Amino acid sequence: MELGEVVDQVLAAPLVTTMEVKVVAIDGCGGSGKSTIAERLARRLGSPPIIHTDDFASWDQPIEWGQRFLDQVLLPLSRGEHPRFQRYDWARRQLGEWVDIDPGQLLVIEGVSSTRRAFTPYISFSIWVEASAEVRLARGLERDGLEMLGQWRSWMAEEDHYVADEAPQLRADVVVSGESATT
Repeated sequence: MELGEVVDQVLAAPLVTTMEVKVVAIDGCGGSGKSTIAERLARRLGSPPIIHTDDFASWDQPIEWGQRFLDQVLLPLSRGEHPRFQRYDWARRQLGEWVDIDPGQLLVIEGVSSTRRAFTPYISFSIWVEASAEVRLARGLERDGLEMLGQWRSWMAEEDHYVADEAPQLRADVVVSGESATT
């Protein structure tokens, strides 16, 4: 599917009744091209803010950070408030600075497990980015270094559990290929 078609579908998607902000979630496994697609989509949508789930995840908790995302991002949005969240500092391996978001009428959330079932009541439109494990691992190691191979294998196993448990690709409004996305 072409990006222009995705933009049209996002714009046509209705707001979730409990929200004043249209939330677009871009999910997929690590290295699939989600960030690249999110940036391209956001540019076409007038550059709304993008919240990356990497600001919540860590090597130790690649998936199990959802409650903090709900508490700091989605629940405030549902109350008509601006989200304020504490970004995870990957270098220091601890929570870092606080980030305030003014979403306007549209917010993009991007990252692994961004369309998990617990988030779906707040999401107006969801995208699954598909790419092979080989492509994803190669991109991850290119970005993080070969010394991170063990971490990447562990991370990918956690993602496999998430995909098996939640089948986000089957619930997505649209599935796009990330195979040719450059990260």
